[in-house]
Amino acid sequence: MDGNSAAIRISGVTHTYGRGRDAVTALGPVDLTVEPGTFLVLVGASGCGKSTLLRLLAGFETPTEGSVLVSGGPPTPGVTAGVVFQQPRLFPWRTVGGNIDLALKYAGVPREERAARRDELLARVGLEGTARRRIWEISGGQQQRVAIARALAAETPLFLLDEPFAALDALTRERLQEDVRQVSAESGRTTVFVTHSADEAAFLGSRIVVLTRRPGRVALDLPVELPRTGVDPDELRRSPEHAAIRTEVGRAVKAAAA
Repeated sequence: MDGNSAAIRISGVTHTYGRGRDAVTALGPVDLTVEPGTFLVLVGASGCGKSTLLRLLAGFETPTEGSVLVSGGPPTPGVTAGVVFQQPRLFPWRTVGGNIDLALKYAGVPREERAARRDELLARVGLEGTARRRIWEISGGQQQRVAIARALAAETPLFLLDEPFAALDALTRERLQEDVRQVSAESGRTTVFVTHSADEAAFLGSRIVVLTRRPGRVALDLPVELPRTGVDPDELRRSPEHAAIRTEVGRAVKAAAA
């Protein structure tokens, strides 16, 4: 694939925190080229550089060595990617709709179009009719849905999620996995999702990259051929194909962390 047409091009990237004797190399070297529309899952043990790589893609940090390109140019915070963190990080003094409206404002959506766009985004994440509710009136899972809708407010080329379901109960986590999988397929947006879970990686990803322990390097780069649409989520989770991918990823994570 031509690098100019890549959604993401990571070339010889290494990232180090601190200086001198206190320096810690968290990542690299890493080389990855990602096609548009890919759902890339980064998986590995704690401290392997997954979140560091996500921050580089978001433009929150600049690599110590190498280059990160998004749609052919350097990433710009708030412009090239919508980001969802482990905690929702919503504004508690604003309503559910108010949080989305603010994101739409910063995305440059005209005032007269924001209400319709807000309602569309809330419907996309299963929160119809909640625009006037206060943040403390909705559950943790619903708050994370609002965070997802907010990240989708701007038509950015990338959708980045950093362990967004880690603090949720198992049932809510599965439901939100299904939502994110569907939203990503519908939008066609290139998605990068960070997780510790081989099961989550196998369910979500169209491509899975396992990183070694620090400094994180690519230990496994696995394309996933499971259907993205038109399949029941529970049937997919029970399928032998899903089980085989989960097992392969789980083994790779354990070996990479050794």
